[in-house]
Amino acid sequence: MVGFHGFRYLPAHLGAPRQAALLAEIRAVIAAAPLFTPTMPRTGKPFSVRMTNCGPLGWVSDKTGGYRYQPTHPSTGRAWPEMPAMLLEIWKEAAAYPASPEACLINYYGRGAKMGSHRDEDEDDAVAPVVSISLGDDATFHIGGLERSEPKRRLVLHSGDVVVLGGAARLAYHGVDRIHPGTSSLLPQGGRLNLTLRRVTLPPPGRA
Repeated sequence: MVGFHGFRYLPAHLGAPRQAALLAEIRAVIAAAPLFTPTMPRTGKPFSVRMTNCGPLGWVSDKTGGYRYQPTHPSTGRAWPEMPAMLLEIWKEAAAYPASPEACLINYYGRGAKMGSHRDEDEDDAVAPVVSISLGDDATFHIGGLERSEPKRRLVLHSGDVVVLGGAARLAYHGVDRIHPGTSSLLPQGGRLNLTLRRVTLPPPGRA
């Protein structure tokens, strides 16, 4: 495990059997809540990733409503699927936070997809860490500081790796520069799934 400024990298935290079991759970989530393409606020430019969510809340973005959490899928109007127990187990292992996550954002990165440098700041609870799980092809990930202009550190994330943004790194700029196609056989169609566990609302008094 490597850590600095509240950032923790847990390489190979999920072995092959747990990766396969978790993938099966996520496929069931996607079957109930299909992947959709979010768009940027104001411009309406589509993201290069497709996404969905599970848990009581889900993160969405579109031209008119901007970045936000809501309890329903933007296309189907149905409530997000329940968060699989495996995700709650990983949260307990990695987060060291007493309250449960309320949202799991599922991003699918196909060939050429990336995620620009950004901060996770749409949550009321900025004390709870963000826990990120990689499944599938390798990805070059970067993390910087609290200002977009600060230097960035890069590392390659592999299937089964877990990253935690907590402490001073909770609001650090971070993103995905590129995917490395063909580096994993976990997803038959290729690509990468990134599962991001987040606490959105402030926990009741005495829970954190």
